[in-house]
Amino acid sequence: MYDSFSMELAGRTLRVDINRVGKQANGCAFMSYGDTTVLSTATASEKPRDGIDFFPLSVEYEEKLYAVGKIPGGFNKREGKASENAILTSRVIDRPMRPLFPKDYRNDVTLNNMVMSVDSECRPELVAMLGSAIATCISDIPFDGPCAMTQVGLIDGQFIVNPSQAQWKEGDLQLTVASTKQKVIMIEAGANEVPEAKMLEAIYMAHDVNQTIIAFIDDIVAKVGKKKHEYTSCAIPAEMFEAMKAVVTPEEMEEAVFTDEKQVREENIRNITAKLEEAFAENEEWLAILGEAIYQYEKKTVRKMILKDHKRPDGREITQIRPLAAEVDIIPRVHGSAMFTRGQTQICDVCTLAPLSEVQKVDGLDENVVAKRYMHHYNFPAYSVGETKVSRGPGRREIGHGALAERALLAVLPSEEEFPYAIRCVSETFESNGSTSMASTCASCMSLMAAGVPIKKMVAGISCGLVTGETDDDFVLLTDIQGLEDFFGDMDFKVTGTTDGITAIQMDIKIHGLTRPIVEGAIARCREARLFIMDNCMKPAIAAPRATVNEYAPKIISIQIDPEKIGEVVGQRGKTINAIIDQTGVKIDITDDGKVSVCGTEQEMMDKAVEYIQTIVSEFEEGKIYKGKVVSIKEFGAFIEFAPGKEGMVHISKICKERIDHVEDVLTLGDKVTVVCLGKDKMGRISFSMKDVAEQ
Repeated sequence: MYDSFSMELAGRTLRVDINRVGKQANGCAFMSYGDTTVLSTATASEKPRDGIDFFPLSVEYEEKLYAVGKIPGGFNKREGKASENAILTSRVIDRPMRPLFPKDYRNDVTLNNMVMSVDSECRPELVAMLGSAIATCISDIPFDGPCAMTQVGLIDGQFIVNPSQAQWKEGDLQLTVASTKQKVIMIEAGANEVPEAKMLEAIYMAHDVNQTIIAFIDDIVAKVGKKKHEYTSCAIPAEMFEAMKAVVTPEEMEEAVFTDEKQVREENIRNITAKLEEAFAENEEWLAILGEAIYQYEKKTVRKMILKDHKRPDGREITQIRPLAAEVDIIPRVHGSAMFTRGQTQICDVCTLAPLSEVQKVDGLDENVVAKRYMHHYNFPAYSVGETKVSRGPGRREIGHGALAERALLAVLPSEEEFPYAIRCVSETFESNGSTSMASTCASCMSLMAAGVPIKKMVAGISCGLVTGETDDDFVLLTDIQGLEDFFGDMDFKVTGTTDGITAIQMDIKIHGLTRPIVEGAIARCREARLFIMDNCMKPAIAAPRATVNEYAPKIISIQIDPEKIGEVVGQRGKTINAIIDQTGVKIDITDDGKVSVCGTEQEMMDKAVEYIQTIVSEFEEGKIYKGKVVSIKEFGAFIEFAPGKEGMVHISKICKERIDHVEDVLTLGDKVTVVCLGKDKMGRISFSMKDVAEQ
């Protein structure tokens, strides 16, 4: 027997089965929402992991292609590494749940979500989010839940709670909000310039829905929840802090950390560490945790000064942005480039344009293969923070930062009809000291404009931080947080947008939620800052998209042909289209609806290819002039090729006004000639004439 619970959620039934499967996990929830089915489990190690100073939480989101009736492509017919969507979903689950575990907990915890069936009306990502929360709440793993998540879409000005897959993609808002009983703990959004007031309305609509889900989870926990297990605390002993203060006074620590140079601060902390190591040389137990203890001491010092004295480590005012700089065209021969610097954070972004055939095809838990026309990739090399480490490819953080900057700019990109290009932006982190993803957004926007991409509006982004006190109304918001304020603060609230509204939000916190005044204040502060960045940094570097694409970028001509004529352009086994490509050096893409894109770097060759295609698909009309090449000579006339695969004949009597005995007397193979169409002869064949051209 097993326990089954259900509730109505946004017009569909959410069902949770407990003790039906996965009984050996610490917690397991067999979830279904409509026909979407997800198995969510929570497991923890019995003992803390030795030698670490962080909580080792792993969140997995597994996309099984049998869930949508697909067999994986390629030679290896089984699921491989996690897709980008799976990684981003894992991060969205991780961010709200991590702060709710005890801060001194060091046992390994894994939250696993396996998508087993997908109903397009019920997004599996949402079911996994709720499943992770429920599995953890009913387990014996220490957790200060429950928490719940809701998604909100926006179509024709109307909010939709937990939208279908189609509504999620087509609407003007993709918002995910996680909450506890009292506060919002996570916000993730992509938006089509949604005004701040409208965004706040959506956030707190989701927060209200979350309260009904939390009540549902409370009922499940009350009936089947396990008692939370005891664990070994890894907190720093209070007596150790007192001993440290006797060696390094709070005033000395304050002097060490309050500088605008990251390298100077790190050197100061190294000196303090050496001093404390010498003082505690006889105490091996304290030496083993000294690094974490110094971190905590540094953290308390910074938080106290910010909260009580409004003093920031680099001396800035609470609302002050670090020094800004921007420039474009710093990399030669690429299609577009820009560099954006904010304090010790510096991003160089390079934009590349290509034909639409270069779009990224993404095969996942959608009914069809998804084509991504705009791609943003973010790289974070070790040298950007002064470290030595071999690159092993992008990690989850890099993928997440790239996706955030990508989402920030989607709303302002031109349509395929307006700009028939695939677009890739790559952000290279040259230097990092906080909020490189927002610097990537600014650099990418300028890089797109430098490449001649006609984006609709300028987009900028900034991050707002937070330090809280003992009560809900005791807090300080920090505009443009640097790395130290991110590490020691309570929030990293990133917002991107235009002058008219928000295009993306990503909120990380380390506390048990935010009050509404904090959320409203952060959103308002980010708007003020991003407008300042646009006006005072980005616009002076490049105020608008360039009128044409870069000289090194491919040029594209788009034409429309009758879809029934596609076969004539392609030719048998691609013979015709390949001949056009060989003769002109262009690239040609044809869609099923007859849209043809001709891509090249030489305008003359592109025009020639277009002329060939138009000649192939056109009907020969009486009186129309054509140019072609002699490709065959017979006794009765010459065959003229007007385009690859498209030929016509000029009878010997139509070559010259004077009578000739042999075609070779006037024409040789390869001659370029001009002819006029005479219409159809008695047998229905198209006739051409050279001698009648002058009369037309």
